[in-house]
Amino acid sequence: MATKSFLVYLLTSFSVAVLSVLFINFHNAGVEPRYSTNSNLLQLPVGSQTKIWPELKFGWRPVLAAVIGFLGSACGTVGGVGGGGIFVPMLTLIVGFDTKSAAAISKCMIMGASASSVWYNLRVPHPCREVPIIDYDLALLFQPMLMLGITIGVSLSVVFPYWLITVLIIILFLGTSSRSFFKGIKMWKEETILKKAREHATINSHGELVIDTDYEPLVPKEEKTALQLMKFNLDLKRVVVLFLLWIIFLLLQIYKNNLVACSPMYWVLILLQFPVALAVFLYECAKLYKESKKRRLAGNPISVCEADVEWSVRNLLFCAFCGILGGTVGGLLGSGGGFILGPLLLEIGVIPQVASATATFVMMFSSSLSVVEFHLLKRFPIPYALFLMMVSVVAGFWGQFFIRKVITILKRASIIVFILSGVIFASALIMGVVGIEKSITMIQNHEFMGFLDFCSSQ
Repeated sequence: MATKSFLVYLLTSFSVAVLSVLFINFHNAGVEPRYSTNSNLLQLPVGSQTKIWPELKFGWRPVLAAVIGFLGSACGTVGGVGGGGIFVPMLTLIVGFDTKSAAAISKCMIMGASASSVWYNLRVPHPCREVPIIDYDLALLFQPMLMLGITIGVSLSVVFPYWLITVLIIILFLGTSSRSFFKGIKMWKEETILKKAREHATINSHGELVIDTDYEPLVPKEEKTALQLMKFNLDLKRVVVLFLLWIIFLLLQIYKNNLVACSPMYWVLILLQFPVALAVFLYECAKLYKESKKRRLAGNPISVCEADVEWSVRNLLFCAFCGILGGTVGGLLGSGGGFILGPLLLEIGVIPQVASATATFVMMFSSSLSVVEFHLLKRFPIPYALFLMMVSVVAGFWGQFFIRKVITILKRASIIVFILSGVIFASALIMGVVGIEKSITMIQNHEFMGFLDFCSSQ
């Protein structure tokens, strides 16, 4: 019921915002629009399309950027949301990059942090089951839709006016952060009950604690070495499938970028991404649906994957919608799709440690795809990108290490949920303030505030 209410909130808010733009278009009918060639929230307003690459030299700006980048990467990877909503404003307001370059460098930071986080997670056991900590079924389910959503989001960023993207981001981020926060409070209360139960638990004849619970916070296991855990956590077959999907999308994007916008071949390459993504998604859907039905008929209560949901057609369609929505947000912002994927995994019953590890794993693929594309387009300076990426690599590893130690001591995995909620809320606050300020400037300059033409705005 709560999920349905949240979807109604999103659809109603988004509909009102879009209808407002249609009203502006109707009101300004016949008026020659004066707009920037890029309406993306991570793009500059009219007259600010010059590439600005500050020189990397010691000073307070790169030091402050490194500190913010470290904290943002550490918290972002632990929460499974990346941190692009913090990095881009930081790179533009503090370091002085233009927003196109800032978005590209932000992707480099997300890639570095997520890669080191994945490396750390591969050496960590599952908190309560003898399965890999990364749920590859969910990764294969969401990754195709996420990549497809990024394509849609990038296209919409050309059409949507600047102020509309700002409003949609604020609505979405406030909604997801509040949902995650209340989820964290609920988990905190459950963990408190569990801790009290442990204190008064009795021992049965087998020497086991008699506690009726479906969830147990992270407890380190010493049965396997780090190398054994890495081999156990790494599913090479599914990684190869995701890598092939990554290669196909990359080739399509590279070829598309060299074509004239809206030419026949341009549209063919955009449309080709749909059957590629849907093929992988439908294969994973069929696998989850059949196995879930088979277990249900056999009376086996164990879930097919980490998600504590019945894999019905309705739930699979819901996951497809959320995957596309997450990718669309990533395309609009120039960030990863973790702002949707992280809260969604918690919503469908995935425990925080696995939700964080899986979301970060998926983000590694989506962000690296953008980094390779941006590098080929020469969108960012290599020295600054390498510097901040190395900061993020260190932050991603030590962020995971520190938070998992805290969880082990406090026996509270809900800390991950609170971090996720905090990063999303901070992103909403920062991007909201920056977006509102720039939107006011556009209004004062009498710039066009309606929908833009896709082909002429490329």
